[in-house]
Amino acid sequence: MRKLTGRRCSRASCTSSAIKTLTYIYADSTAVLGQLSTYAEPHNYDLCQIHSERLTVPVGWNVIKEEISNHDVGPTDEDLMAIANAVREVASSDLNSSAMPPELGRRGHLRVLPSN
Repeated sequence: MRKLTGRRCSRASCTSSAIKTLTYIYADSTAVLGQLSTYAEPHNYDLCQIHSERLTVPVGWNVIKEEISNHDVGPTDEDLMAIANAVREVASSDLNSSAMPPELGRRGHLRVLPSN
């Protein structure tokens, strides 16, 4: 079954829909073939099913193929329960307690707290 993405295969004269993205890491002599990237990028190649199966790389290069598994889509029930329990624990604690030391300074997402 083909997944229609609106993006076409990067191979010349191929009109099939892209399903995977190929990225070359020249410094490591590695080609990485994984799931279709969110955005088309100029240094990546979007490939259809046929061209991704026929992929060849230069002699001496490594290929990393990320297999797409439909079995592990999303978090498990245990993951969701752990998140829910953590949120409940934080919500039930007193956020305005004096246990939190005052901030000395703030820069972006980092804070400086006084040492104890």
